[in-house]
Amino acid sequence: MANTISILGSTGSIGRQTLDVAEQMGLRLAALTAHSSVERMEAQCRRFQPELAVMTDEDAAKDLSVRLADTGTKVLGGFAALTEAATHPAADTVVTAVVGMVGLKPTLAAIREKKRIALANKETLVCAGELVMDAADAAGAEIVPVDSEHSAIFQCIQGCADRREIKRLILTCSGGPFYGMTYEEAGKMTRADALRHPNWSMGPKITVDCATLMNKGLEVIEAMRLYRLPLSQVDVMIHRQSIVHSLVEYRDGAVLAQLGTPDMHLPIRYAMTYPKRGENPAPPLDLLHCPPLTFAKPDRESFPCLRLAEEAAGAGGTACAVLNGANEEAVKLFLAEKIGFQDIPRLVAKARMEIPVVQSPSLEEILEADRAARACVLR
Repeated sequence: MANTISILGSTGSIGRQTLDVAEQMGLRLAALTAHSSVERMEAQCRRFQPELAVMTDEDAAKDLSVRLADTGTKVLGGFAALTEAATHPAADTVVTAVVGMVGLKPTLAAIREKKRIALANKETLVCAGELVMDAADAAGAEIVPVDSEHSAIFQCIQGCADRREIKRLILTCSGGPFYGMTYEEAGKMTRADALRHPNWSMGPKITVDCATLMNKGLEVIEAMRLYRLPLSQVDVMIHRQSIVHSLVEYRDGAVLAQLGTPDMHLPIRYAMTYPKRGENPAPPLDLLHCPPLTFAKPDRESFPCLRLAEEAAGAGGTACAVLNGANEEAVKLFLAEKIGFQDIPRLVAKARMEIPVVQSPSLEEILEADRAARACVLR
């Protein structure tokens, strides 16, 4: 169970909700990090009094340092300082809630220090899952997933000592705001349309990933790495209500599911209290008043990002780093309204086609694949 935590990405959606949970549970804060949200970070530091605050934007760090001069919080700037937050000696648990590849190096550093990793940064496992899991095994560090789907699976396999008993992991997916549209119809949707998620309130990048179904594709890869299962044993199912957060099918035909309201506080709290369960002040799921639960196959033709992710998972090596890097850059362009919605999978496919795959890559080769993918998208 967590006592003192560091939060990488404290001003984002997951980070703010983690602070809610930390306050409810009476947890101490060792370190908070953000990119450039100075005012929000100042407010968080004054409220939670962490020992360390990191702004990866150097100018923001200088601003924050002046603002917090009357406090005991040390302020550092730059991406390298994320590692200091992740390895802060007072923290027993590190919540990795930053978005993108920026979370990889600090997560590996925290693992080497045997911290518990409350993992909300899926790109870490997507791009370097084998390296990360091997490092966790070597260090004896726990990785507890925070994503609602992976938390659901994690909870459903607690009684499963032998992974050979698992037949299939089933990741549920709301389908995003464009569910039911054709490829052409989805292609006409705008930035504002894509940011209207039907069930969840999240940051813009992950919300767009939900609209393209890339988020679910990344979760497929993450599940393969976390549970060391092949692609053939990880499936996706559309579940519009976001009540069943994921399921595990066992070889005897039993299917276990985790149900709950669409509220990230629950999986965050579980990552803090595991292997125990703490009291939750939020109202529980009321089955008598929730809508009928429906399930359907995802449309990989209208939303090709899911198919592209599965193909990268099958290719292995640096293919997933290329996929992720290309997607991050393409989503940035879409959010800046420089490209259309279906240009995202087009640019990802272009990068996958042009950049050779390196098998059994080193960390340097993974980072180079990421760099090459981003450059390919921007050409």
